Amino acid sequence: MKALVWHGTTDIRCDSVPDPQIEHPRDAIVKVTSCAICGSDLHLYDHFMPGMKSGDIMGHEFMGEVVDVGAEAKGALKVGDRVVVPFTIICGECDQCKRGNFSVCERTNRNGHIAAKAFGHTTAGLFGYTHLTGGYPGGQAEYVRVPFADKTHVKIPNGLTDEQVLFLGDIFPTGWQAAVQCDIEPTDTVAIWGAGPVGQMAIRSAVLLGAKQVIAIDRVPERLDMARAGGAITINFDEESVIERLNELTNGKGPEKCIDAVGMEAHAAGTVDAMYDRVKQAAMMETDRPHVLREMAYVCRPAGTLSIPGVYGGLLDKIPFGAIMNKGLTIRTGQTHVNRWTDDLLRRIEEGQIDPSFVITHTVPLDQGPEMYKVFRDKQDGCIKVVLKP
Repeated sequence: MKALVWHGTTDIRCDSVPDPQIEHPRDAIVKVTSCAICGSDLHLYDHFMPGMKSGDIMGHEFMGEVVDVGAEAKGALKVGDRVVVPFTIICGECDQCKRGNFSVCERTNRNGHIAAKAFGHTTAGLFGYTHLTGGYPGGQAEYVRVPFADKTHVKIPNGLTDEQVLFLGDIFPTGWQAAVQCDIEPTDTVAIWGAGPVGQMAIRSAVLLGAKQVIAIDRVPERLDMARAGGAITINFDEESVIERLNELTNGKGPEKCIDAVGMEAHAAGTVDAMYDRVKQAAMMETDRPHVLREMAYVCRPAGTLSIPGVYGGLLDKIPFGAIMNKGLTIRTGQTHVNRWTDDLLRRIEEGQIDPSFVITHTVPLDQGPEMYKVFRDKQDGCIKVVLKP
């Protein structure tokens, strides 16, 4: 089969690789009909995340048709079922899964001992996302083996297009969880750093959850236009001070809720801390560039909430924890507990409350994936979200 394969920094190729096979009775094989390049894939493309090996198959946002089912998964799935596959692989049986904390499933990371050394405890296995999270082949391919498939799926009813439901596997529940973690009140201003795909979903989630005012912070014109179309006030950080504008929009009090939809590769050209981060990162003295975290902590209203769906990989420097503590800020973060949210979000799609396909700007064949990684990373051609068709 054809798949997008990681060979090193910025080196992704469309290779021929062996077809996946059933390896465990709870497995299923899915023929991929649509997959997407996620912003967090760019952390692997640029090699900011540890644990990648040459030959790893990329991708964690995909859907398709079940073509083979292991004996223990047949009660939940059958050949011909149409499914979205969450990026988090879940057993459905461990203590964390029973609590709905699916992204920290205790059983699915087959390299859990490595994750435990890095993080203190293991987290869930993830598709196509480093050997820290199990080294599972990803979904930017013609076929995928889905482990624990009896639990790791979302069945899709007839009448909905791939484009409407594909993002139930990652960016839609990720943006939704980011907003839910804010415990939004009708009087709240929600400020969202990053108007990429997750930021766009967070904007619309905050609107659906009843925020008084939603503000999106970015500098890419196409992203800002899309944010305004979703109901956000926008701030272009290249043209005005984020802190001054946020205080102006909140009568000097600051936003009650702040969402970091950027993560470890923050861009803030010209700021002293951004230049400092780039130097330290180049010298391998820091893994991540946390400009957004610093700015959120500074501008957030006292007793407010910082919600962090943006991916971080390691060690961060110069975080103003004194401000966080003295202002009484709450921090909520984590990989997305996808299956906690998908029933509700699928219902909202079916009812027409939201159509997540609005975010798609490019649809191309799988073999054009390698060049689209660069287009997406460099924000060329108005690119916001890429869907690949195997």
